[in-house]
Order: sequence, then C-alpha cells, then structure tokens
Amino acid sequence: MYKLLIVNPGSTSTKVAVFNDKEQVFKKNIKHSVEDIAKFERIPDQLPYRKEMIMKELKDEGYDIKDFAAVIGRGGLMHPLTSGVYEVNDIMLRDLAAGTYGEHASNLGGMIASEIAKEIGVKAYIADPVVVDEMEEVARYSGHPLFPRISIFHALNQKMIARQHAEAVGKKYEDLNLIGVHLGGGISVGAHKKGRVVDVNNALNGDGPFTPERAGSLPAGPLMKACFSGKYTKKDVDLMLKGQGGFVAYLGTNDALEVENAVKAGNKEWEKVYRAMAYQVAKEIGGLAAAALDMDVDGIFITGGMAYDKTFCDIVTEHVKKIAPVYRYPGEDEMLALALNGIMVLDGKAENKKYE
Repeated sequence: MYKLLIVNPGSTSTKVAVFNDKEQVFKKNIKHSVEDIAKFERIPDQLPYRKEMIMKELKDEGYDIKDFAAVIGRGGLMHPLTSGVYEVNDIMLRDLAAGTYGEHASNLGGMIASEIAKEIGVKAYIADPVVVDEMEEVARYSGHPLFPRISIFHALNQKMIARQHAEAVGKKYEDLNLIGVHLGGGISVGAHKKGRVVDVNNALNGDGPFTPERAGSLPAGPLMKACFSGKYTKKDVDLMLKGQGGFVAYLGTNDALEVENAVKAGNKEWEKVYRAMAYQVAKEIGGLAAAALDMDVDGIFITGGMAYDKTFCDIVTEHVKKIAPVYRYPGEDEMLALALNGIMVLDGKAENKKYE
C-alpha cells in the first residue's frame, strides 16, 4: 500500500491530502488571507510560506513525512505537454519559478512537492497539467498566424472522468470518441478521440463559451475598438476576458449557485443569461462533434462544480442529445486524480515522463 501526499495550490488556498492508495484519509484546505498573500511580490516567493503551513498541518495530524512513498503536486503553466505523469526535475522547477510560461498559483504545486520530496528522499510528480496539448494540427489555426489556438483546459479532471466513464461502460478510453465538458469558473469542452484530446477551447482567456467569470470568445472587431478607445487599460481588458466577464459582466456575480437559485425563483432576466451560457456550451459541443469527431461520438460527459446544477445540464442536453448519450459526473476531485496518477506510476502502469 502506498501512502501519498497530494498538494494542490490555489490563489487563496492550498489543498493538501493524504491517501492510502485510493483512500483519502486526510484532507485540509489551508486558507491564505489576502493580506498574507499580498506580502509576496511574486507567486514563487510564497513557496517557503506555503510549505511551512503544510508541514505544520501534517505534524498536527501526527503524520511522519518519511512514511510517504511520493509527493504529487498540481501541474502549473509550462510548455505544452502530452497527457501523463511527469517527475519534477530541475528544468521544470526553473520554468515554474521563473514563470516562463506564465505565473499562476498552480506553479507552486511542483515546487512544493519537490521541496518536501527532497526531505523524504522520494520522487515528486505532477500529472495532467492545464497545458496538456494533444491538439491536431488543423485545430491550431485561428485565422491569423499571430494568434494560434492553444490548449489550456481542465486536463486533470477531464482525463480522469473520461477514464472512469470508459470503465463504467465496459470499454477502454483509447477505444472511445467522447466529448468532455468541464463546467466551473472556467469552462472547457474537449474532443477525446481514442484517448487524445484532439481539440479543446482555451479555457483560460478568450476562447469558447462564456463562464461565471470569463468572457469566452468575443467579436474581434468590437473588442479591438474597445482596446483603442482610450477608455480601458490593458488590465481592464484582461479582466473583461478573465475575472469580470460572463456572469460577472452581465449579472454582477460569479456565484453560479446564486444564479441557479435566482432562475429557479423566476428571475427572467437572469434566466436569459443562464440559458445563453448553456446555448454556447451546446454550440461548442456540436462544433467538436462535427469537425473533430466526424459525428462519430460514443458519449458526452459533463463534469465540474456546475454539473451539480441539473437544470443547466438539462438545457445543454436538450440541445445535444441527438449527437450522443449525455452523462453527468458532478464535481471535480483533483486530489483523487493526482493520487490515481501517482499510483499508476509507482505500480509501473504509467510511464514516468521526463520534462525537457
């Protein structure tokens, strides 16, 4: 039996969990105040602070870190990678610390995992980071060579749910054509073709359906005019795309549950925006079904936090049910996904890939 330590840093919290093989025996969501985070100029500077808090929680719970067989961290922003498990090495740490491909709290996942693993004398891993890129060449064209389409999506959760779905229907993931929909603060819709996500929207900024806080794809002409109008700074436009788009821009909230409850209570204006988001999700599914999978779709799965909203999922399903059966897997369990990937590598059932 493997005892694993899982580390998943977010912008204002660090989730830490202990697994005995597939069983989660401890989980803690360590909150970080805005004031504490503001003390650090850059995200990598938070490494000692976050690591110390994790070590304290483990000590308080009576864990001896020497009992851990491996430490698995959430993957951050790196160069595009194929799906899989990667051992944290010096090249990866350099890119994460420098923010070579962007700064995000998830960059700390591999860094913290490496620091703790070194103390124990075991290996540190990351698995299926958001930059997993299995897109086919044709999907990379946008309409101008300066703006290639890129793959940034909820790879960890989509891959785990896809494999779980395949097992549930008695098939191998590599034998199925699926469309995965992750509904959360960001929304990603991916075409899983025989085990590879051959096309997916950039769920981070400016591509695909709008979300509770992101604008998704915007009409380019009006966006250009806004950028050069003199009314908005670069930061303003960044926030329009990510943070203050979607529900926030239309309704003033990024709380999907608040919107769901308002719609159920009969708020017709909010319902228009709610249905528009479902429409855009369905539109993305339909486009991938036709272009990426040639209408040969074995199933459509919906996951993420918003998948708990049956009404929203039913609206999406009504649009796309003629394409393929629709399955709902509410929630996201990134900690379990990281643990399962770690177990596969330790058991020799998955390749220990090298970041280079």
